[in-house]
Amino acid sequence: MKQRCILVVTGASGAGKTATVRALAQQGLADVACFEFDAIGVPTTDAMEREYGSGEAWQSAMTHAWLERLWHASDAPRVSVLDAQTRPSVVIASAAALGARVRLVLFECSPPVRAARLRGARQQPELDTDRMTAWAAYLRAEAVRLELPIVDTSALTIPDAVEQLKAEVAALRDRAPAP
Repeated sequence: MKQRCILVVTGASGAGKTATVRALAQQGLADVACFEFDAIGVPTTDAMEREYGSGEAWQSAMTHAWLERLWHASDAPRVSVLDAQTRPSVVIASAAALGARVRLVLFECSPPVRAARLRGARQQPELDTDRMTAWAAYLRAEAVRLELPIVDTSALTIPDAVEQLKAEVAALRDRAPAP
């Protein structure tokens, strides 16, 4: 039986997940590695539809590929942290298919905070849309339905958010002792 687990941090653009996971990675925690879903490259919507039938099908296939890679890696740490803007239900289905131990945490923030982040430091005003707000609401509803932990980063600093992730990592490490 594998003595490792995967922590998936999900949320809409601007919620603070990437900045927090990157800051966590810089802490150099023992037997913890951090990964960014988008490191695989995100194709255009047309390419997703052409190759997978839809953006949702691409997201599902890539989520499964990420979890499979992290779960089956021979040199995997006890806890892999994946920053992934993906549906919790997709993560849960892929984890079940792989027999992987996965925990999800939703990062969210208020729409005005998301807008300020996307239009400010991120320089991605094109992501500040009604569609992104609806996506954030969908993710929250799914997280509530699935009783997932939710971290509201609206008033948190990155170090504060890192401390919340470190608590999640510590809990997972405690449940996944070294082989």
